[in-house]
Amino acid sequence: MSVPASVLSGAQAALEDRMGHTPSLRSTGSVGGGCINPSARLESEDGEAFFLKWNDAADAEMFGAEADGLRALGTPRALRVPEVLGWGGRNTPQDPGWLLLEFIPSGSPRKDYGNRLGEGLAALHDTRNLRAPGPVVVEDPGTEAGGSQGFPEDPLYGWHLDNFIGSLPQENGEMSHWAEFWTERRIEPQVRLARDRGFFGGEGGRVLERLMSRMEEILPLEAQSGPGLLHGDLWSGNFFPDPQGDPVLIDPAVYRGEGEVDLAMMELFGRLPAGFTEGYGRTRPIPDEYGAFRRDLYQLYYLLVHVNLFGGSYEGGSLSAAKKVLAAT
Repeated sequence: MSVPASVLSGAQAALEDRMGHTPSLRSTGSVGGGCINPSARLESEDGEAFFLKWNDAADAEMFGAEADGLRALGTPRALRVPEVLGWGGRNTPQDPGWLLLEFIPSGSPRKDYGNRLGEGLAALHDTRNLRAPGPVVVEDPGTEAGGSQGFPEDPLYGWHLDNFIGSLPQENGEMSHWAEFWTERRIEPQVRLARDRGFFGGEGGRVLERLMSRMEEILPLEAQSGPGLLHGDLWSGNFFPDPQGDPVLIDPAVYRGEGEVDLAMMELFGRLPAGFTEGYGRTRPIPDEYGAFRRDLYQLYYLLVHVNLFGGSYEGGSLSAAKKVLAAT
């Protein structure tokens, strides 16, 4: 697939702002892995490579929100995250939205890859890293400013802007209580959307209603570790080893929440990498409640998202997760 002319022109303008001259860019082929946006590897005349993706139909705020999340994840320097080089467009057929990033090739994992991923993710989830000095300033070179995100002294659950989980809106309005946030910002919106689309009628809907009504009992405040910085969509396609074998994070749905959420997503369709649990646990021991019921509770959100993105084949898994939580609590 060829890169739209307006997208290529916007990427060149963003790089000109950084380099002081207009580079000659050419596409060296599509880059696989995503199911929402077409993407390509670009190369300048001096051989420097860049990653570009675009969309002519997604929400106009999607790429700005992703840029914001990537820069926030990169600020603590706990794990490698692609540098944001620019974004723009209006996500229309005439002016597709686009996001330009540092291109990080995939390599082979080093022997301690899982351990380093666990250590780095635990550092992100550590609330102390949310108090790092200086704001994360998000700007769109050559187009409109996108906003800014600092690290407050007393962070709340949520984020300073809404973003996206896949192509679906993700509400991030800040709240002080995790049980309320998980109910009102995560489970309820997805259940509401799914029921509008004809899912979870009858007993299935009642199961989800019972779960939501008991959330403050299931997630008591004293059992929580506090709002850490989450990747937010950490399935196996969103982390990989770089050429040195070190872990890289991409495609976030960032907010402040309980770190177990990222672990649950990592385990939903796969397994934690070898050594991950040891690396993570040195800083943040994983409590028994995670395995007993909280993994299922946090995976429920992503299963509901899959119902709304891909249909009824995920309805049974969602109800199974909800019933496991209710039975265990």
